[in-house]
Amino acid sequence: MKQTKGLEGDKKSIITFEFNPKDGIDNPALSLTEDTAGEAVGEPRFYLLSKGSTETFGFYLNEELGCQGHVIRQVELGGLAQRRGLQDGDRLLQVNGHFVDHMDHHRVVQKIKASGNQVLLAVLDGDSYEAAKALGRDLSQMLPADIRPRLCHITRDKSGFGFSVSGPEGMKGTFQLSVQQDGPAERAGVPSGSWLLELNGASVSNYSHAQLTRKLKQSGSKVTLLVASTAVEEFYRLHGLRAMAALADTSWLPFKVRKLHMVKGPAGYGFLLKEDDCSSGATGQFMWDVDAGLPADQAGMKEGDRLLAVNGESIEGLDHQQTVLRIRARDDQVTLLVIDPAGDAFYHSIGLSPLLSFEDSDPASGSHTSSLPSPSASPGLCHVEVGPTGPGSWLVAAANSIGFTQSPSQEERRRLQQAF
Repeated sequence: MKQTKGLEGDKKSIITFEFNPKDGIDNPALSLTEDTAGEAVGEPRFYLLSKGSTETFGFYLNEELGCQGHVIRQVELGGLAQRRGLQDGDRLLQVNGHFVDHMDHHRVVQKIKASGNQVLLAVLDGDSYEAAKALGRDLSQMLPADIRPRLCHITRDKSGFGFSVSGPEGMKGTFQLSVQQDGPAERAGVPSGSWLLELNGASVSNYSHAQLTRKLKQSGSKVTLLVASTAVEEFYRLHGLRAMAALADTSWLPFKVRKLHMVKGPAGYGFLLKEDDCSSGATGQFMWDVDAGLPADQAGMKEGDRLLAVNGESIEGLDHQQTVLRIRARDDQVTLLVIDPAGDAFYHSIGLSPLLSFEDSDPASGSHTSSLPSPSASPGLCHVEVGPTGPGSWLVAAANSIGFTQSPSQEERRRLQQAF
């Protein structure tokens, strides 16, 4: 996609589209707005970025002094973000349907990381963002109330799963659900009249009614559905986007990531961290030998729990020794995110990170690493550690490493920066 600007002084943007076969059906989806004039505020734009496991999204997310919001910077030329339409200076408003403008930088970075290889971003151009702020606009009101599909896990009872499926005769992939009142599906959070998008982690877009029926019978006593209300389905269809489980509301799932905050006692935390194989075949870090009555036990740790994050930072990609160092980074306390074996196996079965299901309602407790703090006041400012080169240096955080590079001048803006 290319975007060209009109003559100088003309605020109108002329949007042209080029089909890229590599991008497929996930081509750029922009909200095309009427001409703007003066201090008029544009509309948010939505982009679904889907990358390979060895690729990056192709942009940096910054928090800058003298610049409000989470700022898109260094959009890689020819990269995924640029092909979709992200532009330098855009402000990030939403990640997978979650409004993030009010969140500290570190939490926003973690939301994007937890999303894995697909993420849905809502952005506003820099000029419109500044104008909206100056006018006192509530930016959350500029976005749809809820654009997330819902992930539901249903356990069959003696009457079945508690839903029936209908669709146009002869048409593949279009299935609407009727839900039995107080049945298993309703208790699992499936709204009546919703549209079925995925069954047990697989898209139903190419299923016939007979194929879907056969797949349901093969599911045994449990089934996982990705569903969307008519409004949510319409949003994705009109924007040319594909709804997927990585974008879903997971609050109805029975499998929860647990947050354990522990203050070290005289005998330590009271657990053993052991490296072992995960259900996926990868290597993970597991909790064992939890001592009764000590901080780990009091915090709710269970033997066999898998460790997902330490002090708000995912440990994915870290080895055992690196994980131990993360836990020891703070002398007297630590906050861990863990999941039990059943939940770990479930998320592996549908190809999602368990961290997608975690919503931290207490960001002040354990949501920051000790090496990358965020300010507790003045959300327009970022926290800068003064390095050996003095206060003119930048703090750069990329791929879990933190280093200093000298800025060209003392006037250069200090910033937190995260590559994606």
